[in-house]
Amino acid sequence: MTATRHPIARKWPAAHPERLQLYSLPTPNGVKVSIMLEEIGVPYEVHRVDFATGDQLSPEFLSLNPNNKIPAIIDPDGPGGEPLPLFESGAILVYLADKTGQLLSPEPARRYETLQWLMWQMGGVGPMFGQVGFFHKFAGKDYEDKRPRDRYAAEARRLLGVLDKRLEGRAWIMGDDYGIADIAVFPWVRNLVGFYDAGELVGFETFRNVERALNAFLARPAVTRGLEIPPRN
Repeated sequence: MTATRHPIARKWPAAHPERLQLYSLPTPNGVKVSIMLEEIGVPYEVHRVDFATGDQLSPEFLSLNPNNKIPAIIDPDGPGGEPLPLFESGAILVYLADKTGQLLSPEPARRYETLQWLMWQMGGVGPMFGQVGFFHKFAGKDYEDKRPRDRYAAEARRLLGVLDKRLEGRAWIMGDDYGIADIAVFPWVRNLVGFYDAGELVGFETFRNVERALNAFLARPAVTRGLEIPPRN
């Protein structure tokens, strides 16, 4: 099923169906894929999935991702030349790396070492930092009982400590080689200390290696572009 024939095209028609179609928002998970696409140079067309209007719950979006989360893609030139719909940011990063031979080592041991850090982000950093955001910035900040906030802040500090130790003597998570583990992790670190304004809460200034790597990440031109895709209204 091509991008033009997929049910999602009823709501988001593809102007360039020959390109990879990205359905997203500039959230930490969303920008993982836009940054990846900018880094590897694959042509793509972006469609904004507006949470404010419930786009993620529409039948059209659910036809692509039944879990109603961004990002999701349709690659018209998937395996065997057939279109491939795909959701979950981590899976998309691995797919794009394998498709292009970029940002993920083909050497088995190094590949699996990279994937363990990708899974670490997906299972730990994303969910825990997100909870810090809820209890520090959003509705949870009004709860009188601060134990939930403090629990997640403590876990965020622990995870930052793990990352800081990993980055000791390394430019990137995998050493000199920038790759999908960095693309997965650092948008969440940026969000924690930026949008969530939780740097003081988690003691971010003590994690010097993380701060250094985050600054290097944000200085990359592809990252600068990817962080603004799709453009904010």
